[in-house]
Amino acid sequence: MAAFVDRVVLHVSGGTGGHGCVSVKREKFKPLGGPDGGNGGNGGDVTLVVDSQTTTLLSYHHAPHRHAGNGDGGKGDFRHGKHGESLVLTVPDGTVVKDREGNILADMVGEGTSYVVAEGGLGGLGNAALASQKRKAPGFALLGIPGDARDVVLELKTVADIALVGFPSAGKSSLIAALSAARPKIADYPFTTLVPNLGVVQAGEVRYTVADVPGLIPGASEGKGLGLEFLRHVERCAALVHVLDCGTLESDRDPIADFEAIEAELAAYAVEPIFSQGGDGVVPLNERPRIVALNKTDLPDGQAMAEMVRAVLESRGLKVIEVSALAHQGLDPLKYAMAELVTQARARQAEPEPVVPVVVRPRSSRAPEFTIRREERNLEPLFRVLGSKPEKWIAQTDFANDEAVGYLADRLNRLGVEDGLFKAGATPGDAVVIGDDESGVVFDWEPTMAAGAELLGGPRGSDLRMEERERATRAQKRDEYEQRKQARAATRAELEAERKAGIWTEPSSGD
Repeated sequence: MAAFVDRVVLHVSGGTGGHGCVSVKREKFKPLGGPDGGNGGNGGDVTLVVDSQTTTLLSYHHAPHRHAGNGDGGKGDFRHGKHGESLVLTVPDGTVVKDREGNILADMVGEGTSYVVAEGGLGGLGNAALASQKRKAPGFALLGIPGDARDVVLELKTVADIALVGFPSAGKSSLIAALSAARPKIADYPFTTLVPNLGVVQAGEVRYTVADVPGLIPGASEGKGLGLEFLRHVERCAALVHVLDCGTLESDRDPIADFEAIEAELAAYAVEPIFSQGGDGVVPLNERPRIVALNKTDLPDGQAMAEMVRAVLESRGLKVIEVSALAHQGLDPLKYAMAELVTQARARQAEPEPVVPVVVRPRSSRAPEFTIRREERNLEPLFRVLGSKPEKWIAQTDFANDEAVGYLADRLNRLGVEDGLFKAGATPGDAVVIGDDESGVVFDWEPTMAAGAELLGGPRGSDLRMEERERATRAQKRDEYEQRKQARAATRAELEAERKAGIWTEPSSGD
């Protein structure tokens, strides 16, 4: 069973808001004491929080579906529903949150950093909250709306200042164990290290973190082996240390060839624009400061190999340090060389960013609250209304209650939807849909509906505008026209027969 997981797909959803309550207060001698329906509770949020005690995404690998608590419905006597319980999910430091398309949503760096990945739905208002001077006893309440539901990808990118890179069995785990208090698994076979190991190193007054990245092989940047998973943990590092195996002259391994192979993989890997890189922007891995550590120089062949390759590497402008993790040789020069790179990187990040003035734009220049798009369906015009407010109002409406539907019509009219439909070329009877095809509501537009249902009489829960005439269909209009046409022809024929029979005569022009 895997004990370390650094990438998962998480399916999260906020809680659904509770429905508002329709209630009328009734007391002795007060049969209609007024509306007292409470509001529904809001649904809970799903929040990601960085926790230093969490080091893996394993729990989300086994249980990828997470849902926050739903809000309770309102009750009579002004009792509001309880809010749904929010769900807090802890993630390791350095977790990157992406959507399904790979767009970065949040970069979780630093203890306590939080990100609301799915908001809970709003609770519906009860009829007490909907009462006004004109609508004194509403017979409806608003429904609670569902919370956000989304799929996100969590990727763990190790937070470290320095990364040790190299081929398997180059001695990276032994080196980090010699430099810090970290105790990774060390063995004499390749790919002993399967997860990144972190160690804290103290060099004078500088304290920094070193990551032991599992061994890389040619093709790692293309996903060969576990290359992509390993290279992901190098992205945040300010500098790299190439650990080259100089252990024997008899081996087929060549330190220069190993160095060039790892450099090729670093150059081919596409670094993502991680937010935490500060003013440095996106720096390719092969362009970051590098040090070469020639390991295993305590061996006779190792010292000879180091002397052979040192000049070649230094001619390329690289700083080369001979070390032995096993014999603890050359560790201090390596520690202070890494500390110098870390100090330089931190100085660059500490530069103050230019202050960007905040421009307050006039209200008229804000984006519209809704848009209207003309479409065509079955050779008939269709007008689609899109916007957060109209779509939310649709979700809050109980379409089985005529008064609630009338209240929705008044809200849309006040928002300007009716005027927008006129400008878009809509005519009475055209189909209008609010929202997308999955959750949208389609209706025939009737612009002649009078506004202000609260001024009209009628029992609670009803709307006199809904009880009026139904709009005739085209076929009904054609039948009605044919009937009137036939009635007029029959009347003319009857009058003509009476005239010929002498029952009545046309007045002469001389009379």
